[in-house]
Amino acid sequence: MDAVQVYPATLVLIAMNVIVSVVAFNNPEFFDRYSFWINPIRQGEEWHRFVTSAFLHVNGLHLFINMYVLYMFGQILEAHVGSGGFLILYAASLLGGNVWEYADKRNQPGYRSVGASGATSGVISGFCLFYPFATLYLFFAIPIWAIVFGAGFIIVSFILSQRDQTMVAHGAHLGGALTGLVIAMLLRPEAWRQMIDQVASRIG
Repeated sequence: MDAVQVYPATLVLIAMNVIVSVVAFNNPEFFDRYSFWINPIRQGEEWHRFVTSAFLHVNGLHLFINMYVLYMFGQILEAHVGSGGFLILYAASLLGGNVWEYADKRNQPGYRSVGASGATSGVISGFCLFYPFATLYLFFAIPIWAIVFGAGFIIVSFILSQRDQTMVAHGAHLGGALTGLVIAMLLRPEAWRQMIDQVASRIG
């Protein structure tokens, strides 16, 4: 019960993702109607797909990974910026990721993608801004500072997004991460200076 009171937005978003994804697992027509699909967006102006696709997932593993990330980082970020601020950051990152992906893939009418990873990428980048020297574990084994992970994530996402053929929406990761970083700085304008001070104290 305490969790619901402390980070309700995170738990509601997880519940929404799980419910919509489970419905789509057993309903291909539902999945197709709400996935991020370039052709119907361009030809039919089905702009709702920018939002609805972020609550769909390909399978249980895809859903679990995104919800694990959302739970682990979301609860900390929500406690830091408040539920309202967290929802703003999540929604902006969701849209930022899909807008970036649309701009990148707009000439590929058959391109499709689903998943909350654009939004969760923004959650991660916001966390890295506020807690730059928190220890994260790359591949669940290699300890790494959050600031290093965040910078590396953005760089790798940019490089991989340049590939024509990919099964992962790296453009959405990149757009979501950058949007989340900007929104986090707007929510807490002092965060950038605090991060610089922390870096300076570590290397000085």
